[in-house]
Amino acid sequence: MAKALVGLVTGAASGLGKATVNRLVNDGYKVIMCDLPTSSGNTIAGSLGSHVKFVPTDVRSETDVKKAVDTCQELYGKVNLIVNCAGISTARKTCNFNKGSPHDLQEFSNILMVNVVGSFNVIRLGAALMGKNEVDENDQRGVIINTSGFAAFDGQMGQAALAASHGALNSMTLTIARDMASQNIRHCTIAPGLFDTPLTDFLPEKVKSFFSDMTPFPKRLGKPEEFANLVVSIVNNPFLNAEVIRLDGALRFS
Repeated sequence: MAKALVGLVTGAASGLGKATVNRLVNDGYKVIMCDLPTSSGNTIAGSLGSHVKFVPTDVRSETDVKKAVDTCQELYGKVNLIVNCAGISTARKTCNFNKGSPHDLQEFSNILMVNVVGSFNVIRLGAALMGKNEVDENDQRGVIINTSGFAAFDGQMGQAALAASHGALNSMTLTIARDMASQNIRHCTIAPGLFDTPLTDFLPEKVKSFFSDMTPFPKRLGKPEEFANLVVSIVNNPFLNAEVIRLDGALRFS
């Protein structure tokens, strides 16, 4: 019997990350869930059984991320898959001319620190363990997947910080794939459109309906399970590497 695969998922207590955890568990993975201490990660992990371990993690912290990676090593001796779903957003114009108020610089910096620096922090530390794996039947040691978003391509008014972070994640994809190639590790990025997650719960139903109508097909928001399906598809296709994949029902913003 093949040994179980081990996945590390950030932003794992809600939305896309939680759906990814559920899918990996259903597929027989052992999973290390990473999310903030204030999240419901511990409760979720407890409901999923002994093969899931929650490690409170701020992805910006080297200490926190190292603890999560060390937990993979201590419990299972490896990590085969890393999925970065941790991310934050904001809606703020570069300058509010009516109020004479420029975009708060710390808020802009926080978006980049969590979305970009945090993702890179997880990759650089997780790859050190992943690179020690024995190669599998496809001659690979592991897969790393980042999450960016539509703002990298179609950033809307007030999304300068989010677009910058998503664009950075997309731009890193090829470089990181090249960096990892010597160790037979693949790296891709998923760029979701609008998904039905806690990040969109605050939107009024009429706004959700508006975005659904804008989506060519299917005319709805994405389901988190569809994101998780794509994660598994990337893992299962050993020739897919250095690719940014839009997952948005063909939704495009002007």
